[in-house]
Amino acid sequence: MNTFKDHRTAARLVLGAAVALNLVALPLASATPVYPYSYTDLNPSGFTSSFGYGISGGQQVGYGSTTGSDGIPSHTLLWSGTAGSVVDLNPSGFTQSRGYGISGSQQVGEGHGSASEDWHAFLWSAAGSVVDLNPSGFTGSLAEGISGSRQVGYGYGSATGNNQHALLWSGTANSAVDLNPNGITYSYGYGISGSQQVGSGYGSANGDWHAYLWSGTASSAVDLHPTGFTYSFGLGISGGQQVGYGSPFGDGYYDHALLWSGTSSSVMDLHPSGFTHSYGYGISGNQQVGYGVTGDEVHALLWSGTAGSVVDLGSLLSSDYSDSYAQDIDENGNVIGYAIYIPTGQRHAMLWTVVPEPGAVTLLVIGGVAFLSRKRC
Repeated sequence: MNTFKDHRTAARLVLGAAVALNLVALPLASATPVYPYSYTDLNPSGFTSSFGYGISGGQQVGYGSTTGSDGIPSHTLLWSGTAGSVVDLNPSGFTQSRGYGISGSQQVGEGHGSASEDWHAFLWSAAGSVVDLNPSGFTGSLAEGISGSRQVGYGYGSATGNNQHALLWSGTANSAVDLNPNGITYSYGYGISGSQQVGSGYGSANGDWHAYLWSGTASSAVDLHPTGFTYSFGLGISGGQQVGYGSPFGDGYYDHALLWSGTSSSVMDLHPSGFTHSYGYGISGNQQVGYGVTGDEVHALLWSGTAGSVVDLGSLLSSDYSDSYAQDIDENGNVIGYAIYIPTGQRHAMLWTVVPEPGAVTLLVIGGVAFLSRKRC
């Protein structure tokens, strides 16, 4: 049984690849040029659902299901930009697996099988080539992010008093470093970039969930929690910036997407006008992705460092799709996530790709975010 707190979200469905081109609605507040995006439905033939979580170097990782709904039972999937390019990474002897992060030719996630009913963190280098990262003394573990030769995630077991602790690996189970800070009962590692990791922790030291930034050791932990917020979570990192979300006091526990530059005082509230909730999940360079909730609709969103720079990626999808969620972005601005495919009610992995001809399509520039009607699941 996987007992981890899941800040990701559910799964998707079939019918092959659909590609469309549309206009990006760009608020006047943004001075950053945003090119049109095309979108590709990555759900492979024969799969009832799928969704995407990580993107790097022209490839995308996530998971899907051939028999169930919402990705259960699940197989880790690797794409190269189209539904037909899919590679099933589920290892031999394992019942299920899920992919969450990618860097170069390697992917990370989790899996379980007959050898263990508990989920173990996995590192893939190719189909059929998998390393079980579950450390000695741990019952279960999960790898969320990867950067170069290092992986971040979390695990629990006798070594942690059966509490989840953020973990950092260097490619093997015995390389695991426990990142759990002093005074913290539970911690989770979600993102990694170079020598730094981002995540969250809960315990007597802070009384609620706080976003944390590490530099490879528990003692290096920096509490990113902003003044005036009830709780905060760090989910993505790129260079010297971190993205996540938190709930400001007096806002009825509504969540706001947040951007940090290494300290709690550096926080920038990315929450866009017209949304009740917003969440930051992925970051690359000066761009951030996540999603926002407005009424009963969920929209994949793209920011360029400010609340006013938001672009509604969900509005690009055809009427065959409803709620959309952006999870990660690569160095070229391409975005991975998922959306509900209305004809079946299942979720499909979705790739938004930058179209690099700014003169080919006239951008629609408006004074706010363009919203299309979407039904929330």
